[in-house]
Amino acid sequence: MSRRVALLCVSALLISAQAALAQEAPDQSHGDHDEDSGEIVVTALLGRNQADLLAGTSVVSGEDLARELKPTIGETLSHQPGVSATSFGPNASRPVLRGFQGERVRVLADGIGSFDVSNTSVDHAVVINPLTADRIEVLRGPSALLFGSSAIGGVVNVVDSRIPRKVPDEAVHVDALATYGSAANERSGGARVDVPVADKFVLHLDSSYVKTGDLEIGGHVLTPALRAQAASSADPAIVALADLKDRLPNSAGRTWEIAGGAAYITSDVNLGFSVSRYDSLYGVPIRYSLDPAVTAESVRLDVKQTRFDTRAEYNPTSGFLEGIRFRGGYADYRHNELAEDGTINTTFNNTGGEARLELVQRERNGWKGAIGSQYVLRKVNIIGAEKFLPAIKTQQYGLFTVQSLDLGAIRAEAGGRIEHSVVSARADAILGNPDSRRSFTSYSGSLGASAEFAHGWRLGLNSSYTERAPAGEELFANGPHAGTQAFEIGNPGFAKEKSKGLEATLHGSGDGYSLSASLYYSWFKGFIYETPTGVIQDGLPVFQSRQAGAHHYGAEIEASVRVATIGAVKLNIDGVGDFTRATIRGGGPLPRIPALRLLGGFEAQSDRITGRVEVEWVGGQDRIAAFETPTKGYTMVNGSLAIKPFGTDSGIDVTLSANNIFDVVARRHASFLKDYAPLSGRDIRIGLRFAF
Repeated sequence: MSRRVALLCVSALLISAQAALAQEAPDQSHGDHDEDSGEIVVTALLGRNQADLLAGTSVVSGEDLARELKPTIGETLSHQPGVSATSFGPNASRPVLRGFQGERVRVLADGIGSFDVSNTSVDHAVVINPLTADRIEVLRGPSALLFGSSAIGGVVNVVDSRIPRKVPDEAVHVDALATYGSAANERSGGARVDVPVADKFVLHLDSSYVKTGDLEIGGHVLTPALRAQAASSADPAIVALADLKDRLPNSAGRTWEIAGGAAYITSDVNLGFSVSRYDSLYGVPIRYSLDPAVTAESVRLDVKQTRFDTRAEYNPTSGFLEGIRFRGGYADYRHNELAEDGTINTTFNNTGGEARLELVQRERNGWKGAIGSQYVLRKVNIIGAEKFLPAIKTQQYGLFTVQSLDLGAIRAEAGGRIEHSVVSARADAILGNPDSRRSFTSYSGSLGASAEFAHGWRLGLNSSYTERAPAGEELFANGPHAGTQAFEIGNPGFAKEKSKGLEATLHGSGDGYSLSASLYYSWFKGFIYETPTGVIQDGLPVFQSRQAGAHHYGAEIEASVRVATIGAVKLNIDGVGDFTRATIRGGGPLPRIPALRLLGGFEAQSDRITGRVEVEWVGGQDRIAAFETPTKGYTMVNGSLAIKPFGTDSGIDVTLSANNIFDVVARRHASFLKDYAPLSGRDIRIGLRFAF
């Protein structure tokens, strides 16, 4: 072991020896905040307001979460600025942040990983159920690297109360929800119960269930170009594909989850754990073959995960440290890919764990910060016909810090991360690879500041340098991958992926208005991407992973303004816009980059009723990689009504919504399956939430 690695490990052990810790808890960990100062972003380590962060952030909670809630994280967040979704059918949709997806976006469950294989393929669902969420936070830009070098695109953190954060006032506290969606005949429900015991202990139980049929769509399954190709075939079975419409075959699914937990809670200590079981069976929309010699696969995924989580927190009343937090988890995951007759084609096994330790400094004269350590373990083993990876093991050891200085009008921030990664692959006779082992030490840092140039208005600039170690899939892939319809070949000789970035932010808010905007530009050295070689192997086009220079830039804006107040009713208009452009130096556009998107809404708010109408326009995408097809733009109209029928304090909320009211055919360019699987057609939804 090198001196640098030894120092890293010893430092992590020294930090770990100082105390037992806990994950961010906005109710107890970050002190009091002015309620009018905006959402507190707990994912940002120091629990800061959105306006204080030097990168684009989003927080979805309360009525907004109830209105946007869908069975997948990707679809739930798809209206947030800078966020698209992989849209691989209604049951597997992962967030796409600023055009990045897969390995470059971390999806977290209450601060640590989801311990699944959703980063390996777009048809693999994220094993995090939005029905359990209290709030969902999206953190983009350099601050996301506090959660690992693979978070270069951003972080999505689903914050829940599975490990209780506070003692309920009631003898038994119950939260429940039920939802029906017409487009997929979706029936979902969930409930959670918290019971205080002896004032300081809380017992928790939650469960949820979702069942859907095949998704209704607004028109034909195939794009016009594919329908024309199918109609010209001499094979009647292929000709019939041109008439497929109205429903997306093999897209039904069902998912259930149950979890139990407990916590010991005092004014300065929070210790707790939870155990959960996740079970899902869902179909993957069919990528139809227009070649009579190739049979399209109709595949279902049978997913199971058992997960263990723990959290510990100590908040000293005095001294240098304000908080000492630990968050850990471990999971055993497996999914079988089932053929139409129910036989198992391929099995994905994944075991993994993560532990984070954070020491939060008490604020002194405007200076505040935190240091921490992180360990991640991941083991993936694929068995069966579509094995494209050898058995791989990844270990990551990280040290990180963020320090901020608040001088009133001027606020500055610096952050850094050192991460050592070891990726090994076991020899595999089928794939023809020997035992392999690669190790990388990555360094990342950021420096930025913001200035208040007028009351309520702040302009910021952040610079960053980041390094990312290649993932096991990028290094060692060498086989057929049905999910991406490619024979994927990695490169064991890859170097680290490096980038330099700048991001400018503008935040403004006042009585009845708010605005947030970001401009970002990144220059990459050794950017890892896949490109076709022109060779066909095992009936699939060969895609080879390569490294090259790249640049990536874009913009996001989100604004809201109150236009009138009529009695107790406030009338607001709001808007979201985002744009991303990415290019391989000397190789043309990167694939699956979302098109320009604009969304505008009109909302009437009162204490008991909130009504909203919005229009989303997405431009066509014809700036494409050589192997891609262009994507036609679309315009959707949505409406919703949120009602508190028995008053604001009753704990009962009803949400009625109509999405894609005019039943348009819409396809997301970020989706691998866009030419074969449109988005949902008209979807009438009703949701009921109650708490007592």
